[in-house]
Amino acid sequence: MRIIGLTGGISAGKSTVSGRWAEHGAVVVDADRLARDAVAPGSPGLAQVAERFGPGVIAPDGSLDRPALGAIVFADAAARKDLEGITHPEVWRLAQAAFDAAEAADPDAVVVYDVPLLAEARGSRPLRFDAVVVVDAPAAQRIERLVEHRGMPRDEAERRVAAQASDADRLALADHVVDATGTLADTIRSADEVWERIGR
Repeated sequence: MRIIGLTGGISAGKSTVSGRWAEHGAVVVDADRLARDAVAPGSPGLAQVAERFGPGVIAPDGSLDRPALGAIVFADAAARKDLEGITHPEVWRLAQAAFDAAEAADPDAVVVYDVPLLAEARGSRPLRFDAVVVVDAPAAQRIERLVEHRGMPRDEAERRVAAQASDADRLALADHVVDATGTLADTIRSADEVWERIGR
């Protein structure tokens, strides 16, 4: 089994790339989904979040109020680090379990770990990836996508992009780069080219 780390800034196009690679036979493990599982209702992670950030981040139905929490952590670097200290270890534990399950099902599997915060969290988890792929689109372009496609206010989009690692920091980790600066078809073409190198 091989494990490919796939990363990129918010709205860079990671989901497009991971979806394309799934079509080619990759087993995709989505860190965002695992992050939701890590703070699911009744989980120890959610209890720790509530203890650190207060009852205002818990919705009436007992789930995490993501907008309320996001408003706190994207405006406060120390709060964001506290949240990462709660969630990252649990996400990594769940990821390892998913890797183990993929290997048990197919010892020759190519697993793609779609992880937005790879550059930010590299110090808190062992990096045993066979390759790291960065989906690259410049920060200014990603801000425009957040505004145009997600309807996000520009100041919020700028805050979210600024809260993540720089483009240079991400690219420093890359063994391969998917160019996501063009059209969707261009991004898929670049993803296919990279898959030819890593997926066999």
